[in-house]
Amino acid sequence: MADDREREGADAAVAEHHKKIKEAFEVFDHELNNTVDVREIGTIIRSLGCCPSEGELHDLIAEVEEEEPTGYIRFEKFLPVMTKVLVEKRYRPIPEDTLLRAFEVLDTTKRGFLTKEELIKYMTEEGEPFSQEEMEEMLSAAIDPETNSIHYKDYIAMMVIDEN
Repeated sequence: MADDREREGADAAVAEHHKKIKEAFEVFDHELNNTVDVREIGTIIRSLGCCPSEGELHDLIAEVEEEEPTGYIRFEKFLPVMTKVLVEKRYRPIPEDTLLRAFEVLDTTKRGFLTKEELIKYMTEEGEPFSQEEMEEMLSAAIDPETNSIHYKDYIAMMVIDEN
């Protein structure tokens, strides 16, 4: 009996995932032909609450692309792969406390903020560097124009995705 209820719950969750994936995909299906430009896949995946790295995104695209890449991704190839990602809760966003600790490590003098210059340096010279476009997008959202700095506790609160 409990197994039946669990299966029904799992089926309902999958159906809900399918609905969300279809809605997100349709936003970018400009030709209404069940395909989207491959360059939109990252945006679609992120709109579904997933935060893959560039490498993970590249692997995911390789999984849903045709044998001979056309520049477009078909919905019927995207749906099962993305459903599996959502069911497995892959590419979850980093928890708020982890983000805060990361900013605190960079803020060696414990001021509670980083300057615009410090932020640019850390985001473009270390690890997986931000592209110019990503950097501009982050700066427009993160930097306080009056102080020309990022008060990271406020920024983290704005970034965190509510799981409920």
